[in-house]
Amino acid sequence: MSKRLESKYKINRRLGVNLWGRAKSPVNRREYGPGQHGQRRKQKPSDFSIQLMAKQKLKGYYGNISEKQFRKYYDEAVRRKGDTSENLIGLLERRLDAVVYRLKFAITPFASRQFISHGHVTVNGKKVNIPSYLVKEGDVIEVRSSSKQLAIVLDAVQTGERDTPEYVEVDHRQMKGTFLRVPVLSDVPYPVQMEPNLVVEFYSR
Repeated sequence: MSKRLESKYKINRRLGVNLWGRAKSPVNRREYGPGQHGQRRKQKPSDFSIQLMAKQKLKGYYGNISEKQFRKYYDEAVRRKGDTSENLIGLLERRLDAVVYRLKFAITPFASRQFISHGHVTVNGKKVNIPSYLVKEGDVIEVRSSSKQLAIVLDAVQTGERDTPEYVEVDHRQMKGTFLRVPVLSDVPYPVQMEPNLVVEFYSR
């Protein structure tokens, strides 16, 4: 966990994109990768590297979740009926840390994960401290009463960096929101282009 938190902005520079659309991202100042070899001339990427990059972007966006966990989401997406890439996005957006981030109760996916782990969030009135918990349509997510005046929550709610998407409903005065429906790719307000179809290609090689 701590290593992921420490390296969150290195993800941006390694991938060369501003994953979360934040003004303070270092990629806004330095578009080359981290480390002493970061400024080497880039070669034309292979199909494999393009697919790998698509996977790393999607994994990184959701707080750099582990490969083992990400693979589980892919396997579950394959098992379900319908388009695998859309199923994958739906599963990732159902994660509680993703929903808390969408509701603007946390400033980043990393902060959302930590906020949940510390027991500040309830789902349908019950405390849930598992960031990967999958919410269902109609679930009510709320910041616990004792946590509603925390500076990190108030700062996140007031940020103008992003808006709440249409598949969640939120009342920031009560610090309470509802997960209305599972989104499709076109619903999700990614600051950068995500290509889950390439992730499917990567795993199905």
